[in-house]
Amino acid sequence: MITIESRKGRLVLTASILGSAMPFVDGTAVNVALPAMAEDLGATFTGFQWILNAYLITLSALVLPGGSLADRLGCRRTFSWGAGLFAATSVLCGVAPDQATLIVARALQGVAAALLIPSSLALIQTNFAPDQRGRAVGLWSGFSGLSTVIGPLLGGWLVDAFSWRWVFYLNVPIGALAIFMVLRALEGEAAPSKRGSWDKQGALLAAVALGCIVFALTQGPEWGWSHPGVMTAGILGVLTLVGFLDTERNHPDPMLPLAFFRRRGFVGANLVTVGIYFAISGNFFLLTIQMQRVLGYSAFGAGLALSPITALLLFVSPRAGKWAGTRGPRGLMILGPAVAAAGALLLGRIGIGADYVTDILPGVIVFGLGLSLTVAPLTSAALAAVEDRYSGVAAGVNNAIARASQLLAVPLLPILAGLAGIESVGGAEFSAGFQAAERVNALVLLASAGVAAVVLKPGLLSPDA
Repeated sequence: MITIESRKGRLVLTASILGSAMPFVDGTAVNVALPAMAEDLGATFTGFQWILNAYLITLSALVLPGGSLADRLGCRRTFSWGAGLFAATSVLCGVAPDQATLIVARALQGVAAALLIPSSLALIQTNFAPDQRGRAVGLWSGFSGLSTVIGPLLGGWLVDAFSWRWVFYLNVPIGALAIFMVLRALEGEAAPSKRGSWDKQGALLAAVALGCIVFALTQGPEWGWSHPGVMTAGILGVLTLVGFLDTERNHPDPMLPLAFFRRRGFVGANLVTVGIYFAISGNFFLLTIQMQRVLGYSAFGAGLALSPITALLLFVSPRAGKWAGTRGPRGLMILGPAVAAAGALLLGRIGIGADYVTDILPGVIVFGLGLSLTVAPLTSAALAAVEDRYSGVAAGVNNAIARASQLLAVPLLPILAGLAGIESVGGAEFSAGFQAAERVNALVLLASAGVAAVVLKPGLLSPDA
């Protein structure tokens, strides 16, 4: 076991942060780049959704076996493969000549992220001493959250200064550096303790279920809910979801261990994850479009407008992680979503002609503070509820739930806000829908705070609870 202050500890932590930063930066930077992609490739609003969803579908479906793979083959090996593949598929995204090719490349990029994200977190859980993990996870969460929010700023600058394609090319040097660091720090890795048969059927059913459900939600407003393709996809998605749960219940070594969900602490942490990441994904998807297509911001200007969240995550999140490690995460998991809900309501005031200082900045600050209080305790809670030997699977489950929430937010939030199927991405109609979406986000976040208050109890967040 290593400490944060040691040379090996700094290398492992930095590699883990860089590895997770690639998909996190990519996710938010792509949001800012969507209008430029649309102009270059002729993408529609449905095309916007699929550029995001193709990535999230494969990531959500495969992050569970990705976490299981980290437990079987070792975090070092899985992390290195994931970082290398993510860099390679990013190049494919960057050279895509049309919308269809980009969507396929984004799906492949999601496969690589499914290896990278859970193994980056498992590196911390399996290598750091127990008394160091709360702080290490806090730093990981803070810088990973920082990378999520710096994405719009960096992506906006790359789009304005060069091209939207550089949003993807940037991952190549970052991936190379992350691989170098983890290989240098962990020259030898203990043989993995977990063996067992692969849950191929579960992985297939999860991919089909998520793909069909999201296809129905995305295409329903455009084709009509009674369209045979939409109805078939929706029914097939629900049936395969039921089949997936039945498979996981009976498989001797499932990729989604349902036994974890008999632990109240694990259930509570992941229920809060659903609400938090639904609101984050839906908010950044629509907010960056609102600022560019309604308020006339450049891509860089939109990223810069959100930069106060960056400072908050950098300063507050590590401290929140340390607090959660010593006093328990429950209090912050109640307070954080409630503060973020207030921020969403403030962001809901952003309409046509909105002023940055009076209308945008207050919501950005309050929403960012809520995220900063929540992200690190949420991750710590999910990992603390299981034994260390299952850290890869636990990280995979938590990330799968987070990505599935993000995945469903992209088609579902526009439906709830009355935006789905609109002809023009911008103008008064889009602005009114954005404001309605922020009210929905506020309700989701308040529900998350309520879940944390009711489900989580002191002492629950341990493997024995």
